[in-house]
Amino acid sequence: FIDVTGRKQAEEGRELLAGEMSHRVKNLLAIASGLTAITSRSTTTTEQMAHELTQRLTALGRAHDLVRPVPDQTTSASALLGDLLSVLLAPYDDLGAFSGRIRVSVPRMSVGEVSTTTIALIVHELATNSLKYGALSVDTGTLDVSCSAQNEAVTLVWTENGGPPVSAPSKAPGYGSRLIERSLAGALRGSIVYDWAKEGVIATLKIDPERLAL
Repeated sequence: FIDVTGRKQAEEGRELLAGEMSHRVKNLLAIASGLTAITSRSTTTTEQMAHELTQRLTALGRAHDLVRPVPDQTTSASALLGDLLSVLLAPYDDLGAFSGRIRVSVPRMSVGEVSTTTIALIVHELATNSLKYGALSVDTGTLDVSCSAQNEAVTLVWTENGGPPVSAPSKAPGYGSRLIERSLAGALRGSIVYDWAKEGVIATLKIDPERLAL
């Protein structure tokens, strides 16, 4: 008789790992496909499409690097919300006249792997809009991101100051705005409300705490 328990356990482990990898790859391909479709409809040239799509995928890559488990140190895929926001917004902080014009102040709370991808997309879209039309479009504009947590909702407030005067859009929301709304409603069971203050837009995001941890 030959004890094959170890071999069978190794085979089951490889099958489990292969199944998990297949699931993750399919999810990534679905996200990339959706982003490609959205970007193709919101841009007019191939160069513009390539640039915006690359930025979106890069934002997801930064979020993934932050959230993945560390061997022998962490067992679950999670990150701190403040760290995630700081990493995602760091590239925009270097585009102004002074460093530190982007301030992130949030309580210590964990963000799961699934919600990290969604938040990365949302933050990128908000930052891109600010870079085009809002506070980040000028050297002296500032951005404050704050957060409060209660049992019924996590409230994230995006406050811009020092940019060009803003007003509520007269046209229907673009694809980027719809991406934010759908991502919040679908993946995070949340919502977003805009206050088009003259000195800068204020966006208030509501997120389900249970979904944030996924």
